[in-house]
Amino acid sequence: MRRNLLTTGVLALGAILAGLPQNALAQTPAKQIFGSAPGPAPLEARAIGSYARGCLAGAVPLAIDGPAWQAMRLSRNRNWGHPELVKLVEDLATGARQEGWNGLLVGDLAQPRGGPMLSGHASHQIGLDADIWLTEMPNRKLSRQEREEISATSVLRQGVREVDPNIWTNEHAALIRRAAKFPQTARIFVHPAIKKALCDFAGTDRAWLRKVRPWWGHHYHFHIRIRCPAGSNTCKNQDPPPPGDGCSSALNWWLSDEPWRPSDKPAKPKPPITMAGLPRECRIVADTRGLDPALQNAPLPRRNPTREIPSR
Repeated sequence: MRRNLLTTGVLALGAILAGLPQNALAQTPAKQIFGSAPGPAPLEARAIGSYARGCLAGAVPLAIDGPAWQAMRLSRNRNWGHPELVKLVEDLATGARQEGWNGLLVGDLAQPRGGPMLSGHASHQIGLDADIWLTEMPNRKLSRQEREEISATSVLRQGVREVDPNIWTNEHAALIRRAAKFPQTARIFVHPAIKKALCDFAGTDRAWLRKVRPWWGHHYHFHIRIRCPAGSNTCKNQDPPPPGDGCSSALNWWLSDEPWRPSDKPAKPKPPITMAGLPRECRIVADTRGLDPALQNAPLPRRNPTREIPSR
């Protein structure tokens, strides 16, 4: 069954790439191409471009089941990452038990070749981002159906920008602290209310708080972002976070009403990123026609059978 899915995906993506002249290919929405890739580019591992405009060569999968983690939403095929990200997630999962956490439920990392996604994230494009649910792994193996249907739990009190003390625990805080203390970690995104709870939890050990950044959403999961790995020469890091622990005036702004007021002028949807809008190396990463020699002479379908994946 897996072989059939791989064959279908390779043929579908090959049809897109082979059926378009170069000028048309350059204007093709990149999400159509990268969202169709069933497996990684057989190249040296490299993160290419920026977190929200790039791609990934030589990705490796996070195993869907590990000694202290289970991957969720398997139908999305987003359990891929740069080897350094996958190792960090594995190390965080096994180390989390020292924080009283049974194990991780892992959300999206990246697509097999990174790039823009058919739905959901604007980032997660270069294999250096991972979503970790704020729901502890159960003491049993979840079925594939459960992994599609179970919802993560919000840690907020309904109707206010505060964590719910009946849900939020010191173990949640210790898990995020452990993730922030990895030297590879560049940022961790959480809801502002979670940032406030972490500021209250930290005590005198506060250096790690600089990496924890408030952002909209992120109350069902936290988002780990690692820095560009060695050897990824065209990868672009973000600027470092501002100095300090981020627990004062900037956080007060996030907890006020101002960031949450609807705009008088709703923003126009941004046009999709095209292949021309990505680094040139991404065209090499996207081309799967040489991925499997057995498929090189196979007939190509007339249209792309991929479908939109529901957003998380």
